[in-house]
Amino acid sequence: MARVSGRSLWVAWPAGVLCAAVIAALLWLAAPGVPGAVDMIGAMLRGATATPSADGAGDAATDAAPATDCRDLYPDPLWAELTWTPDVLLSQNTDPPATASALATALTPAVRFTCTWRTGDGRSVSTTVATVPVDTAPVAHAALAAEGFDCTLEDGAARCERARGTVREVHDLRGDVWLSSVLDDWLPEDYSTQVASRVFPAQPEGT
Repeated sequence: MARVSGRSLWVAWPAGVLCAAVIAALLWLAAPGVPGAVDMIGAMLRGATATPSADGAGDAATDAAPATDCRDLYPDPLWAELTWTPDVLLSQNTDPPATASALATALTPAVRFTCTWRTGDGRSVSTTVATVPVDTAPVAHAALAAEGFDCTLEDGAARCERARGTVREVHDLRGDVWLSSVLDDWLPEDYSTQVASRVFPAQPEGT
C-alpha cells in the first residue's frame, strides 16, 4: 500500500506553538482597549434606539435656553409639519404682533423676532416674541378680557385666547416676555402650547 504524503510533525508542532504565542500576545496587547470598545458600542446602540420625547422638545440643555429665532421657536415635529406644508413661505423679521388688539400699541413691545408662515391659498400663522415692561400681565389680562378674549391670570402670568371667524389669537405674558400668535384659517395641533414651551422653558426642579 502506498503511503499518503502529509505534513511533517517536527515542522507542524513548532509552527502551531508559534501561532498560538502570536495570538496570545495580540490578545494581551488588545486587552486594555476592550472596555473602551464595549462602552463605545454600547453608546452607539443606545443612541440608535433612543426615542424622541412625545412633545418634540429637545434635551435638557436645549430646553433651558429660550428661543432666539424662528428655528428655535418650533419643536422638530412642528417645524417639519410647517415646512412641509405645500407652497409655504416663512419670513423672519421684527414686525410688531399681528394682533388687532390695542394692546400692541399700549405695551410698546420691543420685538425680538416675528415668524410668519403664509401659504399660496391665503392661510397664515404669525408668532411674535417681544419684551414688555415687567409684570404687565395683569394689565394685559384686563385689557384683553375687555376686548372679548377668554383670559386666565395665575402666578403673575396671563394667557388670553379669542376666535373670530377664521382668525384665532393666543397671547401669553410672563415676566417681561409677550408671546403673541395669530392664526388665520390654519391651526396646527397644540401650536400655541408648543411654541410657549420654547419661549418659557420649564425651570429645573428646586429653582
